Amino acid sequence: MQALFIHGMGRSPLSGWPLLRQLKRAGHQTATFGYSVSRDDFSSIATRLATRIGELAARGDYILIGHSLGGVLLRAAVNALPPGTRPAAQVFLLGSPTRPARLAQRLQNRLPYRLITGDCGRLLASAERMQRIGPLAAPTTAVIGIRGSRGKYGPFSGEENDGVVATSEVAAAWIGDEIRLPLIHTFLPASRRVAELILQRLADLPRAPERT
Repeated sequence: MQALFIHGMGRSPLSGWPLLRQLKRAGHQTATFGYSVSRDDFSSIATRLATRIGELAARGDYILIGHSLGGVLLRAAVNALPPGTRPAAQVFLLGSPTRPARLAQRLQNRLPYRLITGDCGRLLASAERMQRIGPLAAPTTAVIGIRGSRGKYGPFSGEENDGVVATSEVAAAWIGDEIRLPLIHTFLPASRRVAELILQRLADLPRAPERT
């Protein structure tokens, strides 16, 4: 199986190295997609990612793994693929918002946030733009961290969270598989438990009939 990892905002492809190392040891082909939110807007990154996914699809079965903003980019790219493109066998969203992120909404008017996150930061705070991205048709697993602080004076008002996004911000009715783990947002791609979960889901995928 081919596996493509898309990192989160402010991270790099190296953030997925612990996860991809375990997938590679299990015999899967791994690759990463890199981007910079300070240089490119959301649309141009998603367009480039769609091209990369199309190339992957042309080579055979594949899965997609998106951490945080990487999962948002992944959804936009998949929904822009030409008709007839081979769909992903499974999509994994690691702490990836499916609706506006309240932390982004709190910070959107602060100059440092705007300078560092650019157009992608504005998208994460926009209900209209997040809604336009739409759901995925491919089987999707959401991995939700719940180890963030739940203090009543914090940004999440007592709700389960991973320190960056709350559970309600990463859940969605169209996601058929939601797994909650005692992890914080930053370390989701580095977790052995997340890698083991992905490997288990891969083992459960229907196998294509052997050619005779």
